[in-house]
Amino acid sequence: MRAAQLFWGVVLLNVAVVWTLFFTMAPEPKHVLVGVGQFLGLHAALLMILQLTLIARLPWLDRRVGMDRLTTWHRWTGFTLFWVVLAHPMFVMAGYAATYHSTVLRELKNLAGMPGPLVGMIALVVIVVAAGTSIRYARRRLQYETWHAVHVFLYVAIALVLVHQLFEISTFTASPVATAYWWALWVFALGALLVGRVAMPLWRNARHQFRVAAVVPESDNVVSVHISGRDLDRLPARAGQFFIWRFPGYASWWQANPFSLSAAPDGRSLRLTAKAVGTASAALRHVPVGSRVFAEGPYGAFTSLHRTRDKTLLVAGGVGVTPIRALLEELSGDVVVLYRAHSRADAVLLAELESLARARGAQIHLLTGRTGAGDPPFAPFEPDNLAATVPDVTDRDVYVCGPPAMTAAVIRALRVLKVPRRQIHAERFSLAG
Repeated sequence: MRAAQLFWGVVLLNVAVVWTLFFTMAPEPKHVLVGVGQFLGLHAALLMILQLTLIARLPWLDRRVGMDRLTTWHRWTGFTLFWVVLAHPMFVMAGYAATYHSTVLRELKNLAGMPGPLVGMIALVVIVVAAGTSIRYARRRLQYETWHAVHVFLYVAIALVLVHQLFEISTFTASPVATAYWWALWVFALGALLVGRVAMPLWRNARHQFRVAAVVPESDNVVSVHISGRDLDRLPARAGQFFIWRFPGYASWWQANPFSLSAAPDGRSLRLTAKAVGTASAALRHVPVGSRVFAEGPYGAFTSLHRTRDKTLLVAGGVGVTPIRALLEELSGDVVVLYRAHSRADAVLLAELESLARARGAQIHLLTGRTGAGDPPFAPFEPDNLAATVPDVTDRDVYVCGPPAMTAAVIRALRVLKVPRRQIHAERFSLAG
């Protein structure tokens, strides 16, 4: 919580600096609408820098805030950026049209003939396409690999936005102070991106030399992949975290998937367990043993480092059981596991969970059946039912991972039961499985 407050405090401080520079040092605009457009353009640049910081996967932020929350922030920042970059040129063109008694279309043509505005327009097109694929309706119909490939082109937009800003007098060249400030922001954001997304992954993969050690089918559509490597005891991975996995030579490089560790790291090997929901994940059962693996991570704050109580409740749904199973292996103390599945046959890794529970004295409740079926209706995560299953739930840290609807239902019940927010730890199913 404190890390999130500090992060957004720094963001608001930079907003204040941008406003101060604009209102005290920027030259007088030709028209008030042009000024509004330039003001929005500054915010578009600041939002782009914020996006770079959010996707840089900085270890300090990731360990304290978690990739789940950073992804949510990234999504809403992206949609805000979408509307700001649409409004920015509209105000500028309307202002020029009013100044020169022209039309918006004529000013669009005029601006397209100049290098600075032209690269800004190209960046706008890329951002609009990326935002369109992130709308919930489109996102549900796209494979993860396709969505990821489209978003790679946002790096082109970032470069174009920087070039566009270099041509803007109201930003880089208004004063030496403004120039130094904006360069410092861009250098920090781009440097964080290069370190977090390029340098660190390359270094870790060169050091650890990840390879496929075994491929084990867990069910008709779920498979576990065991990963070996060098010096894995030096890899800072914990139970509950995930990696972004690539299998070069077997799948295309842009086919990258986030899969949680389904066993606690032991310094000798890693294991991921995945359900076939896309082209790359469906093909995992056919990955040859011995093939190279490129892994980015570890990521995520869904770990025991954030425990506040001695007692723990783990809630899993579907293949979201993977980080829960890893956490059960690592946790000590009084642990209760609630595992939601359609049937016992659909409960992936159940035998391992039961074995770990016996060894550690934990309790497991397998919750099977169709929600709403029966009389009274089967609703295991209604507040009264959850409290009946785990009477001391308010005295426990609660870790929840599963499909979005299940996760939302559990969190609603926990809030009704007055479980403190600091004791609730949730991982989105899309990042877990």
